[in-house]
Amino acid sequence: MSHPRVLSNDEKEKLEKEKKISDFHRTKLEAEAKKNWDLFYKRNSDHFFKDRHWLTREFEAIRNLHEAGSGIVFEVGCGVGNTIYPLREECPALFFYGCDISPRAVDIVKSHPQYDSDKIYCFPSDITCDPPLTDRIPPGSVDLITLIYVLSALSPETVARAIQNIKQVLKPGGNVILRDYGLYDHAMLRFKSGHKIQEHFYKRQDGTRAYYFTTEEMAALFEEAGFEVVFNYYVHKETSNKKEGISVPRIFVQSQFRLLLQQKSS
Repeated sequence: MSHPRVLSNDEKEKLEKEKKISDFHRTKLEAEAKKNWDLFYKRNSDHFFKDRHWLTREFEAIRNLHEAGSGIVFEVGCGVGNTIYPLREECPALFFYGCDISPRAVDIVKSHPQYDSDKIYCFPSDITCDPPLTDRIPPGSVDLITLIYVLSALSPETVARAIQNIKQVLKPGGNVILRDYGLYDHAMLRFKSGHKIQEHFYKRQDGTRAYYFTTEEMAALFEEAGFEVVFNYYVHKETSNKKEGISVPRIFVQSQFRLLLQQKSS
């Protein structure tokens, strides 16, 4: 397994000494995932995440749909619309679906002044366990699915199920684009002992969770589900805090996967 960066001895020692939370606490976090994200959006409303104006620059698949003059995009884990609304401005000909585990987040999306029910349809959904997405979206109708910092919020045991669920609404030959947290990202190394759920999986103070992926893990998940890799690599960024005079390394996995026209027989 390749790693996105080499750890210092102090960082290795820290990870080796981390204590895991109890099985009871882990089960409780899973059961309360919806509640914790709802509380997150109650506290932060639409003031926490920045609008993702970088998407059209980073992903040619979006530009291709825009240039074609039509298409359907499904933002999974839409939050308060930080992907939908920037893309809506840049690609007004596209139709957008969105879903989120938090009903409160979906309500915030719908209260946005640019919400147009003829161009946007958002609904609450837990993609790991709710009724299939095909209850809301016609099977095989979506051109492009976005997963921006979504899979990391799921328990690792449920990610394959979530991918199978979103796959049902994607056209054969359609694409999934994603960015998510990479292994040894600075945020992972900042967790104090007692926040570890399992390897590479941590709980935040507010009860939400974060998993830190390798590119190999991400590729394996999608290939097993019947996708081919278009690209899959680490993005390295430096986040600076001028007030404190520090700069920290951020690591993300950025990928595009295409649903194969011919699926493997089970």
